[in-house]
Amino acid sequence: MTNLFLNIDAGSIDWARAQFALTAIYHWLFVPLTLGLAVIMGIAETCWYRTRDTFWRDVAQFWQKLFGINFAMGVATGIILEFEFGTNWSNYSWFVGDIFGAPLAVEGIVAFFMESTFVAVMFFGWKKVSPGFHLASTWLTGLGATISAWWILVANAWMQYPVGCEFNPDTMRNEMVSFMDVALSPFAIDKFCHTVISAWIIGAVFVVAVSCWYLMKNRELKLAKESIKIAVIVGLIASLGAAATGHKSAQSVAEVQPMKLAAMEALYDGGEGVGLTLVPKIEVPNALSFMATNDFNGYVPGINDLLNGYTTPDGKKEPSVEEKIEMGKQAITALAEYRKAKKAGADEATLAPYLKTIKQNMKYFGYGYVKDKKDVVPPIAVNFWAFRIMVGLGCVFILYFLIMALISFKIPFITITTRRLLATFGILPETAADEQEITCLPAWHYWVAIILVPLAYIASESGWLVAEFGRQPWTIQDMLPTWVAVSDINGCSVALTFFLFLFLFTLMLAVEINIMLKQIKKGPTTK
Repeated sequence: MTNLFLNIDAGSIDWARAQFALTAIYHWLFVPLTLGLAVIMGIAETCWYRTRDTFWRDVAQFWQKLFGINFAMGVATGIILEFEFGTNWSNYSWFVGDIFGAPLAVEGIVAFFMESTFVAVMFFGWKKVSPGFHLASTWLTGLGATISAWWILVANAWMQYPVGCEFNPDTMRNEMVSFMDVALSPFAIDKFCHTVISAWIIGAVFVVAVSCWYLMKNRELKLAKESIKIAVIVGLIASLGAAATGHKSAQSVAEVQPMKLAAMEALYDGGEGVGLTLVPKIEVPNALSFMATNDFNGYVPGINDLLNGYTTPDGKKEPSVEEKIEMGKQAITALAEYRKAKKAGADEATLAPYLKTIKQNMKYFGYGYVKDKKDVVPPIAVNFWAFRIMVGLGCVFILYFLIMALISFKIPFITITTRRLLATFGILPETAADEQEITCLPAWHYWVAIILVPLAYIASESGWLVAEFGRQPWTIQDMLPTWVAVSDINGCSVALTFFLFLFLFTLMLAVEINIMLKQIKKGPTTK
């Protein structure tokens, strides 16, 4: 292992990363809408179950059809994504396959089969099973998709914060010692909550946009108005939840990935009471310290601090990158000497010093492959702006769903004067400032709803850019850099499949959009 990864073609590394990024970005176009629509259609069918009003059955079936189209596309891209670990990232798979493969196996065996089973009942069981069992199947389909997301995010979170494992120098692999530590990692819980809740926003925005299109066309008015009410509730709760879980995630990042946080803020020199930059040269005093530590005067290290080493106000010393590189090299050298000595038949007493050195320095094992300390700094511009796009659009969604809630419901604590003031600025129609009839909205309201759909996806993808670019150059944080994890294959082969996947995924996306637009134009089918 000490020299296995040193002769890999640089082109292979770049193309492998590009291909994985391409697949992940396309896959995430389908997943959040699946998770979001699962909640909407579950609520609609619950209304049908309680009222037995066929209108609610038609509403549920309409959103279920759109869910099904999107679900099929998500499965196809997800399977390809998992296969890429074996084809393009075989060194990674060998090094941590015992750990990383476990949550993915659970996801495939339990969650995927669960959602696949109940999705069939949901689509084909309306007249074959009882209403209660069908309702349960609808919710269990959504729950299965959510559980599937849980295990995938557990695997991803482990790459960001590796826990519950030990390195075995005899097998040259990291082996799991605590499944519960991996499955219930605080980092994984924060990541799951923030990711799934943000997916509900996309589902809500999508439902509002489709409903507003119907209102523009003056058709399916009841379905549109009732669907908007459901989506507004889901969207508002999700938007506020995403803000809360985002704050918690930022604290986790500050604790275990401080370089990512520094890159997100383009913070080169840290300190106490650090401000949060809104845009260059405009910042909120002490806000970054609060976001990272829950203390307005908390200490936040910057990029230079992390590179050169620093001491926290409470006296904890963090080594410099040069020191980490040296410790990593010691671990690599000790591993090589250990294997050489063991192959020669050395006794335990001879092997013990090597094992001790490996154990002491294994935390920084990956740094032994770093040539220049600047290599551990993530892309600053990407992280800085992607974070601001995500947070800025998140604030837009909170405001939008608040306004839509005001329009959709008669809210007692909103005074008539306030509603008339909103009507003055064109946010509410003058003729319905008191009645709040959503069908009387100005036309630009409907266009705003439609435009927010791509913006919701941009916000979601921006969040993943921060998550993945922010931990560069690490495939596994501090343990395995990307140029060590990749397979030793010809870069031209990966480049060829990159463009093949680009064509296929783009075609799949175009087909999905075409099918969904046709289904939306067709509208619900009444029985």
